[in-house]
Amino acid sequence: MTPRLFKVTIKAYHRVLYLNKSLLPVIFIEHYVVPLSLKMTFTHTPFSIFLVCTLAILLDKTLGEPKKYHPLVGFGYCVNTLESYLNKAITESSRTTHLKVRGVIAWMLLVLPLPLLLMGYIIFIAQQLPWYLNLTIEVTVVYFSLGLKSLKEHALQVFTPLSLGNLKAARHFTGYLVSRDTSALTPEQMARATTESMLENGHDAVIATLVWYSIGGLPAVILHRFANTLDAMWGYKTPRFKYFGWCAARIDDALGFISAKVCTLLYAIQSPRRFVTSLYNAAVQGGQYKSHNGGWVMAAGATTLQIQLGGSAVYHNQTHISPTLGQGHHIQVNDILRSVTLVNNAAYFWCLLLFLITLFTHI
Repeated sequence: MTPRLFKVTIKAYHRVLYLNKSLLPVIFIEHYVVPLSLKMTFTHTPFSIFLVCTLAILLDKTLGEPKKYHPLVGFGYCVNTLESYLNKAITESSRTTHLKVRGVIAWMLLVLPLPLLLMGYIIFIAQQLPWYLNLTIEVTVVYFSLGLKSLKEHALQVFTPLSLGNLKAARHFTGYLVSRDTSALTPEQMARATTESMLENGHDAVIATLVWYSIGGLPAVILHRFANTLDAMWGYKTPRFKYFGWCAARIDDALGFISAKVCTLLYAIQSPRRFVTSLYNAAVQGGQYKSHNGGWVMAAGATTLQIQLGGSAVYHNQTHISPTLGQGHHIQVNDILRSVTLVNNAAYFWCLLLFLITLFTHI
């Protein structure tokens, strides 16, 4: 808000209050700029959701991911430390149950404290603070939870050496994005792996954050972000994490169910002629993929881009065959950048949708 607009708002408030002390002004500026109360509090309204999401995206596009002291790096350190204590070998017959219980306990200890603290902050503290301070806090937390520019940077780390024919460097940076063996990947396979990562992480690190903030504010954002990070670290069917990471994988699937459907729509709507086909492939092809949520968004995104994903890949020394996702030509190197554009546009479409909701709820 500009100083001039703020001054006009306050004058309007006092004028109405002077005419009728029992009357609370209900005017356009009350809904779209600040709540007109004596404390000028920040409330979770359609406009505030739009404003926070938009400012967080602009901040991410401008600053990118923090190079030092990123909160998720500290969280990852806590994850590894706790896992080293709880995920230990058990020899008795009830090994499966014990490791699952330990995994549940670890998940609760790592994920729940901060969202609960944020709920307490919102209930007992936030309403006592100036609206601009609350706005700053909300934008900052959502910004730290976004990875929009980071996705593009990781994509370019693969795209640039691939374009120059430097397969060694491209394989090295592809390994940053996927858990599969990259030592012998062809350019087409690296383009496929990177594009799949962009489409899936476009949901996990971007759209899901925006959707969950819109649904439940900061506690929901942190709950999803921490749960998704745990799934990325523990959600493997390896001997080490098959049982201990079971809880992390299941909860991430549940939390991502709604946001993945929203992401599917945001991908599909970018190609009106293939909209119905994108949704059909998401439901049919995505349902056959190893990850329900990942399958839906990748199938929809690939269909919108008119490319085919899926096929064989080596994970932890085992070859896995994934179903075909999408419809169109075989993957090419330039499709990496197209997938990044698709994710960016999906985030912008979500902000546009929030803005339209804001308008229509106050007409």
